[in-house]
Amino acid sequence: MSKIKTAFFCSNCGYESAKWLGKCPACNNWNTFIEEVIDKGNNKEQNWSNYGSQLKNNKAIALDAVTHNETQRTITTDNELNRVLGGGIVAGSIVLVAGEPGIGKSTLFLQIGLALQSLTVLYISGEESEQQIKMRADRIQVKHPSFYLLTETTTQSIFNEIKKLQPQLVIVDSIQTLQSNLIDSGAGSISQIRECAAEFQRFAKETNTPVFLIGHITKDGTIAGPKILEHMVDTVLQFEGDRHYTYRILRTLKNRFGSTAELGIYEMTGEGMKEVTNPSEILLTQRDNELSGSAIAATVEGIRPLLIEVQALVTQSVYGTPQRTVSGFDLRRLQLLLAVLEKRGGFLFGTKDVFINIAGGLKVEDPSIDLAIIAALLSSYEDVALPPHICFAGEVGLNGEIRAVNRIEQRIAEAEKLGFEKIFVSRFNKKGIQPAKHHIEIIALGEVQELYQRLF
Repeated sequence: MSKIKTAFFCSNCGYESAKWLGKCPACNNWNTFIEEVIDKGNNKEQNWSNYGSQLKNNKAIALDAVTHNETQRTITTDNELNRVLGGGIVAGSIVLVAGEPGIGKSTLFLQIGLALQSLTVLYISGEESEQQIKMRADRIQVKHPSFYLLTETTTQSIFNEIKKLQPQLVIVDSIQTLQSNLIDSGAGSISQIRECAAEFQRFAKETNTPVFLIGHITKDGTIAGPKILEHMVDTVLQFEGDRHYTYRILRTLKNRFGSTAELGIYEMTGEGMKEVTNPSEILLTQRDNELSGSAIAATVEGIRPLLIEVQALVTQSVYGTPQRTVSGFDLRRLQLLLAVLEKRGGFLFGTKDVFINIAGGLKVEDPSIDLAIIAALLSSYEDVALPPHICFAGEVGLNGEIRAVNRIEQRIAEAEKLGFEKIFVSRFNKKGIQPAKHHIEIIALGEVQELYQRLF
């Protein structure tokens, strides 16, 4: 009998070692190595042999001899998905979609598969039964004559069915539940996830069939499994949102066929995921013009301009150390802005508790909302409500200067479309603006002190 073969894998990055190591040489994390069985010595049949009529005969070729054709894409009926994928589903691409449990990943991609009426779609589920998927499909209320279900976790059985069916799109829910017969460790282990993903990658590239892999995330918010999983796939999408809100965001983390700064916004309804075509209007519907501490920021996500509401609450600190609490914003960025207001404006935030919230459950990293954050902080500090039809777009530097932001024309156009009368921007953005094109008053500022003088 052959000897059992084992190896040690880093649970953080997937680095493989023949022996246990205290510190991973790849990611420098300590005590992350775990032992897994790779092979028990049994002869196994390769899953991938004899698929398709022709296999590629690869050989070296000169770069100048390579002909470049336009990437073949399948345009779906979901405009939000088309946007985050860079224009549609690329033939032969493998896409990893990750998100929290219950956020709506399975619902969204079941809905997308049912909507692609012209394609033969295979939906592979290792978590749910056919009856559960049928119940969800009935709720979506879309019929598809060439949509097939397979509840299986063994990749050998899956590829046998794929050979018979010859699907044009494959959706796997989820990659952590699959198990390859080439690896003897349990489903969800590092070696199993890596091997199963590699088999689907070979399938996608050799047959030119797009594959969607739905994945889990850890309690830290990172994608479960080895980091190499994200390197193997062509596109990584993060499906996120607060389950207490109805809105969901599909964000691009990696894309070999398009921009990595795109996002799509959905609304969770009883009939599935509904596209949000104008998110700015929805994010601003619950405003009360008479309350202090609220300001509107003109931000850009990818190529899409958004107007979002920033809320601030400044109160006298009861304890010795003032609190700094944020939701949807970077805490360190808030501390930087408070230091600027203390140093350059003379406002005593050192004795105040400060709370910041981005309305709607959004998480924003665009530095252009700095000006709106400061306006909301000053409004709450003075307890004076801001005028209802103004918005802000500007980054704030450590010296209190208001710095220019990109895509300023798009931000101004979005604010004008939604009926805003004034927008505060950096004076360094002024050379890139054509005021004659807009019917909104553009106020250019150079320093934070000027903002206070204009508003209060």
